[in-house]
Amino acid sequence: MYALCDAIEQWSRKAGIAVIEFTLRLAENAGRVLMSHLGKVRDDVEHKGRVDLVTVADRDAEELIVSSIRERFPDHAILVEEGAPKAGSRDARWVVDPLDGTTNFVHGYPFFCVSIAFELDGEPELAVIHAPVLGETYRAVRGGGAFMNDKPIRVSSTSRLIESLLATGFPYNRWELERNNLTEFSRLTMATQGVRRSGSAALDLAGVSSGRLDGFWEFELKPWDVAAGALLVTEAGGCVTDAGGGGSYRDGSEIIATNGMIHAELSSALREST
Repeated sequence: MYALCDAIEQWSRKAGIAVIEFTLRLAENAGRVLMSHLGKVRDDVEHKGRVDLVTVADRDAEELIVSSIRERFPDHAILVEEGAPKAGSRDARWVVDPLDGTTNFVHGYPFFCVSIAFELDGEPELAVIHAPVLGETYRAVRGGGAFMNDKPIRVSSTSRLIESLLATGFPYNRWELERNNLTEFSRLTMATQGVRRSGSAALDLAGVSSGRLDGFWEFELKPWDVAAGALLVTEAGGCVTDAGGGGSYRDGSEIIATNGMIHAELSSALREST
């Protein structure tokens, strides 16, 4: 049913299950957990920082995902947002954000999602992003293309920054940072057709992969914010780098994702803003 790259196909046969099907079901089940809490958590919110929130929904969805992975693959490592990293095999790791867009979720704003990525030997192999309110599920396998609700997706063909629609976000500790993205946001608002701020980096990256957005940049993220979305963008024909054009975006500290055609322009505009 799904095109698998050789590494995933071989690993999947060895594991005795279809890893994509497992991950899709896992994301959808976690999405049901989130939906069961939607509209009920506003008075049950913890603060990790001044505006950085965590809810019982985050924790319940994470528990479901982690326990399911542990049951199927007890030797795999798991990197999660809310809990401590789970030790396991160095060559097989899951990178999980059970609820990307927690502030949106608390306010009942529909832009939130479950994000799950799988890595082999440090390379992203599989990505699933599930947005339950939007009714959208994105998936990608390295070498197998990107899909939304089982339909192939591609990045946009916009070739000039001035004709582009971008997305970005701002760090939770923006009061403490000199590089808080406000200067970059102002500059690129004037240099493009518009800049959007959805509140979910994973969904912004999915938007680039589907061609709804032409590009995305952000600073001060974490690996679970970008792991799945970055693979979606590259498998949809786009480009993902750090601000210097390299691969260190995987730690989330800085990321630029575009359709490829405006990448140099966007990167240059960001450098000029510093």
